[in-house]
Amino acid sequence: MKMEFAIKHTWDGLPVNHEPATIWLKSDNVGLLMEVSAPFFNDPPAPLGEPGKPFGRLWDYEVVEAFFLNDRTGQYLEVEVCPHGQHLLLLLSGRRGVWKEELPLEFEVTRMKTKWEGKAHLPWNYFPPCINKFNAFAIHGSGEERKYEALYPVPQHELQEGQKPDFHRLEFFEDLNLKGLMGEDWKQPESDIWKSLNNEMD
Repeated sequence: MKMEFAIKHTWDGLPVNHEPATIWLKSDNVGLLMEVSAPFFNDPPAPLGEPGKPFGRLWDYEVVEAFFLNDRTGQYLEVEVCPHGQHLLLLLSGRRGVWKEELPLEFEVTRMKTKWEGKAHLPWNYFPPCINKFNAFAIHGSGEERKYEALYPVPQHELQEGQKPDFHRLEFFEDLNLKGLMGEDWKQPESDIWKSLNNEMD
């Protein structure tokens, strides 16, 4: 069983002019396996960090991102992976409210001339309780040519003049029902990491 998501639009709803970046979610032993297949633009050049390790501000490079949200609490996990092997995981509480980042991740990349594939093993411990919404993004290019692409773009009627891409518009995320993947009786395992935050807040 797997779920497939192809990123076919720019952040503001125009069709992309290349093979779309695609994400698959599958059940893994202790979490979700997130597989990525995307065109390799090699623009901008690789970050200067060690492959396989977290890299701050990875969003300034060529990346594919996935966001897993609980829309009731506003808590979400942001996963960013790059064709050069670096990654960045952020835990957020409330829009843009990063409270933990650069978590370790088991991530493998296969890079070809015009395409790359990645596998990220996301432990349940990183997911906030009861995730029910999802969005995914891809970014590449430099300067004026930088392209921001979204699985669920900002709807046309919501666009305002001069608006910039913002991947944290949580209101445009759409439903994610993991029971379809994991089985009807499945319950999301509890997370020690999120429990520690929620205990502090109580």
